[in-house]
Amino acid sequence: MVGHLGPDLLGPDWDSDEAVRRLQRLPHVPIGEALLDQRNLAGIGNVYRAEACFVAGFDPHTPVAEVGNLPRLVAIAHRMLEIHKDRHSRITTGDRRPGRRLWVYGRRGPCLRCETPIKVGELGPEGQERTVWWCPSCQK
Repeated sequence: MVGHLGPDLLGPDWDSDEAVRRLQRLPHVPIGEALLDQRNLAGIGNVYRAEACFVAGFDPHTPVAEVGNLPRLVAIAHRMLEIHKDRHSRITTGDRRPGRRLWVYGRRGPCLRCETPIKVGELGPEGQERTVWWCPSCQK
């Protein structure tokens, strides 16, 4: 039933090389879309997609083929999920203060790093679009 799914980021048999290989099969798909495709890697979700792309410095609209260090991005996503798997709150910035816990996800103001206004849009295959946030300055 789940054989078509990619490696589970929190599974006991996590395989980052396999996740990277699956992502690379879609060179023209935006990385932000490919990360949510459970056939590539399972479990990342919208919050960690936005946050991992920010930390890795990639605009989620960047085609997979143009992501300079795909293994690093996958490692960041895996680490974020591992850190938060037993926590009730999500904090990717290291700052526990309200409004400063996440880099870009759900932000309606300036970037916490560079103060550029955070962009928000839709990304995904037609009919399956999801809201995505990114900093146009920090995520080239």
